[in-house]
Amino acid sequence: MNHPTFRKKSAGNRGRLYHRSKPARGTRAHPVDGFDLKRCLHAYDALQTGGGKRGEHHNQSECQIGPGDGYPLMRVADFDFALPKELIAQRPATPRERARLLRVEPDALDDHHVADLPELLRPDDLLVFNDTRVLPARLSARRGEAKVELTLHQPIDERSWRAFAKPARKCRLGDRLDIAPGFDAEVIERGEHGEIGLRFSLEGADLIQALKRFGRMPLPPYIKRPDAKDPADITDYQTLFARHDGAVAAPTASLHFTEALMAELKARGVRHTFVTLHVGAGTFLPVRAEHTEDHVMHAERFELSAEAVEAIECASTAGGRVIAVGTTVLRTLEASACEDGRLRPGCDDTRLFITPGYRFRVVDRLLTNFHLPCSTLFMLVAAFSGLERMQSAYAHAVHERYRFFSYGDACLLTPAADLTQAADLTPAAERPGQGA
Repeated sequence: MNHPTFRKKSAGNRGRLYHRSKPARGTRAHPVDGFDLKRCLHAYDALQTGGGKRGEHHNQSECQIGPGDGYPLMRVADFDFALPKELIAQRPATPRERARLLRVEPDALDDHHVADLPELLRPDDLLVFNDTRVLPARLSARRGEAKVELTLHQPIDERSWRAFAKPARKCRLGDRLDIAPGFDAEVIERGEHGEIGLRFSLEGADLIQALKRFGRMPLPPYIKRPDAKDPADITDYQTLFARHDGAVAAPTASLHFTEALMAELKARGVRHTFVTLHVGAGTFLPVRAEHTEDHVMHAERFELSAEAVEAIECASTAGGRVIAVGTTVLRTLEASACEDGRLRPGCDDTRLFITPGYRFRVVDRLLTNFHLPCSTLFMLVAAFSGLERMQSAYAHAVHERYRFFSYGDACLLTPAADLTQAADLTPAAERPGQGA
């Protein structure tokens, strides 16, 4: 049997040991039926790509931790899989709760619908939602006669944003970009991969109103629209819980919930609370590195209130499960967790990048959509439920014609620890090599 190999990282990374997993030959999946992963990622590069500090993990407080000792150093190719193009959802289910739901259990993959959640959850379970609101952050501008497409992705201050420009070569420092009468922006920064800084002629609430009037919803490039602006997306790409302006992508797991479903969950005794994470480019950018440790995450702003912390503590005390609705909620809670699992309320930025080997401290279940191959989100769900388990779940979803990505179906995940316990119920003392 081949033993895992280890290497020690530099002193700057505290000399932790990382397991290098070697993928089996012939196991890498390739896109089929017209879905070209490289072309999809190239579209992301063209629209929303930026720089960052290599290898940086979020560290917003003394309680913040990254992946634990010995977390795997893995090849990005390990997270590839085949996906037929026709399974990429172009519209949400109607009504929203009719979206399908794959429950990943220790010994089974069960097919349901999101509408079945009141039967699948227990009294005293707590659903945690992200209440960010997506801004129409895509703008069409002109520099003289030249057209420039802008996708805002990170606020700097009340009147300035970082954005991705296409084509960025037409945006020089000091240039004025005209968007609409009385609404323009000056280029104040130039970064890598098409990123620029913009200072708008409006600020605060006036700027937000201008974005809502002249901007378009920043749909991912795999959602195709013959017309540049589809009015249906203004509501379809916004959740029931959207309250706080700031996101440039939707927390898509929450898109499945309606007032009717929330009423059924309440009657069942399932509670809910909210966090806020303004979804930015960091969650969805393509991974260009060969190994996961070399990928760069953008910072995203989050807020965890004292009320949410209290609700989570009460649910745990009552024996309920904390169910993160979406990866943004999970990252918010994990970024706010101390080593012992206690949550610290506050507002900060996070660059937390979760890969297999990470030790989760807060979340008992994860409700999330199906994600892109080789994406940080698929890495996160592989960390939560196990890579092999998620590969099996996604293969099942493809076979059963589930719909993928932002407007697609969902899965309810059990953590890898639970899966491991269920897989081997033999007492430790009776296992080979485990005698007293």
